[in-house]
Amino acid sequence: MPVKIRLQRHGKKGKPFYWIVAADSRAKRDGKYLEKIGIYNPNTNPATIEVDVDGAVKWLQNGAQPTDTARAILSYKGALLKNHLAGGVRKGALTEEQAEEKFKTWLDEKEGSVSSKEESLTKAQEDAKKKALDAEKEVNAKRMAASAEAETAAAEEVAEETEVEATEASSEENKEA
Repeated sequence: MPVKIRLQRHGKKGKPFYWIVAADSRAKRDGKYLEKIGIYNPNTNPATIEVDVDGAVKWLQNGAQPTDTARAILSYKGALLKNHLAGGVRKGALTEEQAEEKFKTWLDEKEGSVSSKEESLTKAQEDAKKKALDAEKEVNAKRMAASAEAETAAAEEVAEETEVEATEASSEENKEA
């Protein structure tokens, strides 16, 4: 039975959410599977990926072939590296401790690069919010200045009208007298 490690689609229309599964290659895309290995959510930035690395390595050693996308995800999470190191241990090229040390070192480097990307994304988001807030404050200030001008113009008109009425009233009084 040929086994594939592939993505199984879940989620609603326009909001995909995937399970990473080991399944018979003849099964439907969203059909029966042998084991759920992890999840992949491309809707978040950066994408959320949770993989059982040991489970994936077990399936890879038993001959499961990952699809292109699944291969990229497994590579990103280090399952392919761990499988490669396990092959080196089987051949005697390195010991189990050396393989674990190499894998831990790689995980630490990967964690650092992912965290720096997340920090840069949050900083960019905060900068965009600050820029939008400054633009909004500027628009509000212009709006307030325009309304203040309109109020002063209206007050001047009212003052002129009262002056005109007062002069008319005084001129009428002078005519009557």
